[in-house]
Amino acid sequence: MAQKSIQGSSTLAESIRTRRNELDLTIEEAALKAGVGTKTWSRYESGASIRADKCKGICKALNWVRFPETEENKDDPLNLDQYQTHEAWSKYLMYTFGKSAAVSFAVGSDILLDHIDEDIRELSQMPKETHIGQIGTSFLIDSLPPQFLMEYDYNFLYILRDNVKRFRMIAHIGEQIIAHSVLDELTLYLIVEESRLLLEDDDAFDDMDLITFLFSNQYLPNGHPYHFSRWTEDQFYCGQNSD
Repeated sequence: MAQKSIQGSSTLAESIRTRRNELDLTIEEAALKAGVGTKTWSRYESGASIRADKCKGICKALNWVRFPETEENKDDPLNLDQYQTHEAWSKYLMYTFGKSAAVSFAVGSDILLDHIDEDIRELSQMPKETHIGQIGTSFLIDSLPPQFLMEYDYNFLYILRDNVKRFRMIAHIGEQIIAHSVLDELTLYLIVEESRLLLEDDDAFDDMDLITFLFSNQYLPNGHPYHFSRWTEDQFYCGQNSD
């Protein structure tokens, strides 16, 4: 499915250019932080449309919490109905949490897979055991729990990608999406995070334990249920007989 684009405008272009200058960044520096080419960034500052999956990178480069709204963008709302033919469309999410939750999953998983693939390509050209903190530009580095940065190598990203694809398959066949492990919880969290710039109603996957233990700078000792060494263990909602 074609990526949705943010309509370009002179107002948006000026906002991007002004903010870059406020941060004293060259076009080359801003483009590097955003993970796009310098020519692409120059087009943004000339009023060109922006692919929705590039918004997070632009926000990262410009220290924006959210992508700025313009009158043009307000008049071009996201068409939720077009995603009902998406390969990751989930009837379970739609009927349980609403249409926007199903769109959030489809859009977010698309973008997350793109970002994982970008980092995997970078890591494949570097020595074994290199982690994402050592590559030039990573969209995932600020999204994953910082305590375990050195664990995010090629093998981990391959497992993460496989997990995203597994959830997409479950969504496609209309089954209930359940997190059995910390990695499952984290995968769903990352999917929703990637779609937050596009959708407002995306609370279906919020998990306070995950946020408390992995994103609050709390040190986790080896053996803690949320320690990296236990991320792939089945720990939650496994449907086991209590007898």
